[in-house]
Amino acid sequence: MPSTTGPHVRPAAEADLAALVRLRDDAARWMLARGVTGQWRPGELDEDHFRRVMAHGEVWLAEAGGCLAGAWELWWEDEDAWGPQPPVAGYVHRLMVDRTATAPGTGRLLLDAAERRVAEAGRSRVRLDCLADNAQLNAYYLDAGYRVVGHKAGKPQPGGAPKSFTLMEKRLG
Repeated sequence: MPSTTGPHVRPAAEADLAALVRLRDDAARWMLARGVTGQWRPGELDEDHFRRVMAHGEVWLAEAGGCLAGAWELWWEDEDAWGPQPPVAGYVHRLMVDRTATAPGTGRLLLDAAERRVAEAGRSRVRLDCLADNAQLNAYYLDAGYRVVGHKAGKPQPGGAPKSFTLMEKRLG
């Protein structure tokens, strides 16, 4: 799914697992350095995490200038947060960019690419969950056209304690 503007986007492969872990850990360190605690921690996810997601969903990479610019996970169901749902949505998780190598606005370009992928799959909504007490991130998604549709307390987390999330949705088309 090449993009006409911004980074080149492609599905992740087994050979990308170490780079995905590095990108996630770097994003976690970036957040911590800016006082965003309670969201991501370095070392929290390993290659097996991304391998499992690729087996049941999709992991996408964005490359710019031959370097990894960002990535995200796309799931086709998310019962832990949303409960059983009809197959009308794609669920974006772990949207992350390399803050040292990308231009401002790259995250929005990746989110747009995720939305296009969901539409290509014939689904009409994109859903995500956002850490409830991260006001800046909640505002980011609201500004991108998402709306709050609920809250989920105590959602299980890979490698950590359950957390509370704001549930957001954007209708496509």
